[in-house]
Amino acid sequence: MTLELDDIQHILLTRTPAITGRYEFLTFDTAAGGRAWLTALLDRVQSAADVRATVDAADRWVTVAFTWTGLRALGVPEDALASFPDAFREGMAARADILGDTGDNAPAHWGGGLAGPDLHAIAILFARTDEQCRASITEHDRLLARTDGVRSLSHLDLNATPPFDYAHDHFGFRDRLSQPVMKGSGEEPTPGSGPPLEPGEFILGYPDEDGPAPPLPQPDVLSRNGSYLAYRRLREHVGAFRDFLRAHADTPDGQELLAAKFMGRWRSGAPLVLSPDRDDPELGADPLRNNDFGYKEQDPFGYACPLGSHARRLNPRDTAANINRRRMIRRGATYGPALPADAPDDGADRGIAAFIICANLVRQFEFAQNVWINDESFHELGNEHDPIVGSQDGSLDFTVPKRPIRTVYRGLPAFTTVTGGAYFFLPGLTGLRYLASLHT
Repeated sequence: MTLELDDIQHILLTRTPAITGRYEFLTFDTAAGGRAWLTALLDRVQSAADVRATVDAADRWVTVAFTWTGLRALGVPEDALASFPDAFREGMAARADILGDTGDNAPAHWGGGLAGPDLHAIAILFARTDEQCRASITEHDRLLARTDGVRSLSHLDLNATPPFDYAHDHFGFRDRLSQPVMKGSGEEPTPGSGPPLEPGEFILGYPDEDGPAPPLPQPDVLSRNGSYLAYRRLREHVGAFRDFLRAHADTPDGQELLAAKFMGRWRSGAPLVLSPDRDDPELGADPLRNNDFGYKEQDPFGYACPLGSHARRLNPRDTAANINRRRMIRRGATYGPALPADAPDDGADRGIAAFIICANLVRQFEFAQNVWINDESFHELGNEHDPIVGSQDGSLDFTVPKRPIRTVYRGLPAFTTVTGGAYFFLPGLTGLRYLASLHT
């Protein structure tokens, strides 16, 4: 089945060369206001076909998506709203216990209106330069000012200053290394990234790895070529991470090794399975080699890459059953100022704000959160969560297998805290036009 690239929002299939941007979180006080706002943006939202044709010439990119309460606020009929899956209808905040969003991560602590029913939509404004970003924000602000019945709840500016020449998080680890590839997308997976997957794993209306396309939420015109976005905002406690490394390793090389054990890769992106003793920046930068490994034969006991490391949990590769039904697409960016090397923690809010794209929130995103990230018995470890993004309360451990005696780091602190999240539906362009044309 051919992908309808001219109807699929670009974020699903392309990664634009954006270096900055803004996430604008919106509420609709009236259905007419929400539809007027959407109508004004229809010719600004690019399809995957648009972006592929103009990516070298374009400077700004726009994506829009809606919560379930947002679809209702726009006037989607109740019978259609009821056809969406329970997880999306309930929203991320209501499913906090499933996701491990408890304690400091609980929705009660989230800001910006993200945990409440008034969150109706998001406008993702990516730009190639700071100047283009300011222009995009100014235009959107003017749209809000002249449109009654729609207003901003909050926004997040993506303004981290990268100290490296590649995408990375605030801990310094190379990002954007491993993504699934869809059949019909025209892309080829890099070695070790797995075979191309059926597009229905990510886009509604297409066959998935289990067979024919599952039934669509109604009406088809709204949901076909759509997908779900699980938005996660994670504050990264860079000072605490560096303090822990210094407290538990005597040398700079030892600190780098411990950091790599937590992540499963060196900061350059080089995987521990292929380079267990020292960083290899050339390997980390080579897309034909940096994913070309497995765990089952090359590192079954975790002597190179610990069984509970972040990378191994989020993509267990050949050690997980039915792995192709768990894959997800990730898009996102860092926010907040970089913390200079060796500087003490300055209390600034910095982190990563990402979208996990999938066709089934429960089978893909919620499974990963519940079983891979926050299951204490993952790989029979017994008392561990993901050391980077898992829920940590100071009572859990991290195990580094070693001959003859393993090392167990006890009482792991939280290196990240969830400060916001939401479930959005990302319609195709036809679905956006349907929403804009609704009448109540």
